[in-house]
Amino acid sequence: MSRLFPAPLLSISLFFLWLLLNLSVSPGNLLLAAALAVLAPLLMAPLRPQHAHVRRPLVIAKLIGRVGLDVIQSNLLVARGVLRAGQQPPRSAFVHIPLNLRDAHGLAALSMITTVVPGTVWSELALDRSVLLLHVFDLEDEVAFIEHFKHTYERPLMEIFE
Repeated sequence: MSRLFPAPLLSISLFFLWLLLNLSVSPGNLLLAAALAVLAPLLMAPLRPQHAHVRRPLVIAKLIGRVGLDVIQSNLLVARGVLRAGQQPPRSAFVHIPLNLRDAHGLAALSMITTVVPGTVWSELALDRSVLLLHVFDLEDEVAFIEHFKHTYERPLMEIFE
């Protein structure tokens, strides 16, 4: 069964997404949705990375909540920085953050978190995954920023994925 459906959740999602996008459950759309749901995961199975082993669901919930709060807080800080840019320009900088997180899924989650939080941009990851280069919109204290980043995002992701 797993040979026919290597990613059953993806197959189900593709089936219903096709029907939703076409706003029709005609026999032709049902057939196309079924073909897409079976063939797409089969053809793309070699491109999929190894399966993620997610641990500690409570940590996931706390991390999502923390990221939500950081998004709101960062939006306000970036807006304030933009509005006062004439009087006091932002102190933007590139920051090298040493990473202990090595799991590909954890790094992918970290990149999404960095993208979602305003004021930070994921710029580069070292080939050995040991250092992350971030651009920060307004940086007051580099050491404090690195500690906050590692404690708030990296450590929970290590608990979840490693």
